[in-house]
Amino acid sequence: MLDDVAGLGPFFAVGTRPAESADPTWRPVRDLQTDPAPLRDRIAHVARTLGLGDGAAGRRVAASIAFMGYAASLLSPPYAAAVLHGTVPALTPDALRWRPAASGPLPRWCGDPGELPSGALADLLLDDHLAPLVDAVRALAPMSERVLWGNAASSLAGAKRMLVAARPAAAARAAELAEELLATGPLAGTGELLPPAPPDRVWTFRRRTCCLYYRVPGGGLCGDCVLAP
Repeated sequence: MLDDVAGLGPFFAVGTRPAESADPTWRPVRDLQTDPAPLRDRIAHVARTLGLGDGAAGRRVAASIAFMGYAASLLSPPYAAAVLHGTVPALTPDALRWRPAASGPLPRWCGDPGELPSGALADLLLDDHLAPLVDAVRALAPMSERVLWGNAASSLAGAKRMLVAARPAAAARAAELAEELLATGPLAGTGELLPPAPPDRVWTFRRRTCCLYYRVPGGGLCGDCVLAP
């Protein structure tokens, strides 16, 4: 199942090779929630890479962008598995492993994740992964909680778009499940569903906040940004 989901793209990939267990650089995702050092290092790396400087304003933009990448990496595999296979893999913060990378999505590995009850997806994504990560990022940078949850909603809508582009037959189920999640807990009210614009099907998401990417030198507005025409 996870091999199939990984074929959708790098944000959906979770390694399962047993040999990876010998690599000491893998750490539980829980560490990203409880140990500020790796998250601080990632935010600083993003700031340097994007030329944002060392000030509080640049750190805020870098924190927003780093969070969005992490959110996409954590929610995309379980969401796609639920859409395509009707199964919620138990990729919990304690079972799922990560390791540092200079660029690209957060590398993830889980030797034998097992399954969660079919109705557990929202709890896994929102309560177990995203809410603690929101708190961890806000402890390191002056970030609005609403902006970060808007980033998570944008990441979910992006996962839906990528899944549907690769598996058009799953469009209805992908849209249904994403819509349910976007109406749940802190994701509720983060955006609106508009008529679909290709490659979206069923609906296109427009958020009510901005991830601040426009403040990056040479940056611009994302397609779902509240500031876009």
